Amino acid sequence: MAETTVVHLLRHGEVFNPEKVLYGRLPGYLLSETGEAMALAAAEWLSDKGITRVVSSPLERAQQTAAPIAGKLDLPIEVDDRLIEAGNAFEGLRVGVGDGALRSPQHWWKLRNPFRPSWGEPYVEIAARMLAAVESARDAARGAAAVCVSHQLPIWTLRLHLEGRRYTHDPRRRECGLASVTSVTYDGDRVAGISYAEPAGATDPDAVPGA
Repeated sequence: MAETTVVHLLRHGEVFNPEKVLYGRLPGYLLSETGEAMALAAAEWLSDKGITRVVSSPLERAQQTAAPIAGKLDLPIEVDDRLIEAGNAFEGLRVGVGDGALRSPQHWWKLRNPFRPSWGEPYVEIAARMLAAVESARDAARGAAAVCVSHQLPIWTLRLHLEGRRYTHDPRRRECGLASVTSVTYDGDRVAGISYAEPAGATDPDAVPGA
């Protein structure tokens, strides 16, 4: 019989972002006090899941979120650049409707093709790199479990890919809250199931932008 392996995709916790900008891949954006508490709650939830690998995006907020689970299980944090946030042309700007960059005609050209999308890293490329990262974590944790700490859009894009759904979507309908866990169960190399949990609770719909 094929081995069962689970890869848990953990989204990082809340980030301190008083300017409410889309921080993307910018350095220096760290977890808020609430985000640190979210990371602790996620670590507690994951602590009995048989995890043998902890892998993180290179961004600080992801590594901060990975730290409690790595510490609890006495495991190193491995960094995989493929888990990084999606590239976005609006990085560093406020993008709220009516009060941000979207009001300016100079930015409208970036919105010309929502199917690619034209404002950032193509969905197909996000899915490909995330799939490669998750399969690498799966192979390293055969018969056990791994956790990969990443970001909302990359996690959601991978889920759409694995479930055979279209990449184009309404961002408000992503099932990927702060410090949430999207778990991919493999039977050998075959995806046998996907589940979702919010160990730190549901994300406030008015949460600051970012991923």
